[in-house]
Amino acid sequence: MIEGIEVEVDREAVVIRAPTPLHVVSSAAAGGGFGRARAIVNLHVPKNHPCDDPAWDVARFCRARGIPHPWVGLLTSAWTDKAVLATETSNGVTALAVATVGLDNPVEAGRSPAAAWQPSTINTIVVLDADPEPSALVNLVITATECKTLALVGAGIRSPEGTPASGTSTDAVVVAATGRG
Repeated sequence: MIEGIEVEVDREAVVIRAPTPLHVVSSAAAGGGFGRARAIVNLHVPKNHPCDDPAWDVARFCRARGIPHPWVGLLTSAWTDKAVLATETSNGVTALAVATVGLDNPVEAGRSPAAAWQPSTINTIVVLDADPEPSALVNLVITATECKTLALVGAGIRSPEGTPASGTSTDAVVVAATGRG
């Protein structure tokens, strides 16, 4: 694990907390973009959840759990208690990856028709114990997405059109860095 980074996994959510704000780049439904966050929340919602106001959903959860601002929030109908965690250290840099996987709406990027947003999704979170340039964080978004696609292709997941799936129509990614190093 990464010193100071806490990971909580349960039926309600995956929560990653940091003692100081992380540098973040994300496509999160709540707090996405470039910014800083003391927490990353991947909140479980029912499959029929309307997803009208993801920021409100995440804010309500954060208030109930005492999670301080600023935070970044994702929604998923995948079972968060089945999240997969991995940690790897190379050349003195430790990376923590956490993913939740819902495969109800697989698509092939650029080929499948546009789909309505629904909360079944693949959410990927990567935290680095490093101080990379902003462009390196953007590159990490690309790398995390490529890894997800390779895993789906390797598992034989197909889109409704019968082509290899590259993800779902609602996937999100958060990459973050501690700023140390």
